Amino acid sequence: MAYDNTTAAYSLDLFRESTAPKLPEKKKTEKKSKNKVVTLPQEALLKIRRRHHNPFKVFVGAVTGAVITAIVALIIVGQVQLTELNQQIISTKAELSTAQSTNTQRNMAIQSKLSSSDIEDYAREKLGMTKATNAQKEYVSLSKGDKAEISRAADKNFFEKVWDSISGLWS
Repeated sequence: MAYDNTTAAYSLDLFRESTAPKLPEKKKTEKKSKNKVVTLPQEALLKIRRRHHNPFKVFVGAVTGAVITAIVALIIVGQVQLTELNQQIISTKAELSTAQSTNTQRNMAIQSKLSSSDIEDYAREKLGMTKATNAQKEYVSLSKGDKAEISRAADKNFFEKVWDSISGLWS
């Protein structure tokens, strides 16, 4: 059988038993195995089965567990305190809004009772007061020649004199 590059994909002769290369067969060898079970005395079995705990690892595990438990407990306590504070804030806000509405109602009641016409009526009727007339008014006139001067200390250094002269230019 010749190998042809063009028809190799379609050649079914490659798959027939007579032309296919044979693989070497493995020989089956049966070995009779004897009972290989090892028996140990009961004491040795108990010693092997017992766990060997390293005291340092046990201590580190216990400390780690305690630290984690403490952290979780602190987080829970913090959340409880936060919830309590939030409840206090909510109740205080409710009290504040109630107090503000009461304050508004009372201010409106006071304003309705103390209008300017009510005050004038009370002053006229109960206190016998009247509005001021022009005869009761006194006018005060000031003379135009009055001036106010601020006295300053005569002891000034050179820089103060220069500053005063510069500031005097702008005034």
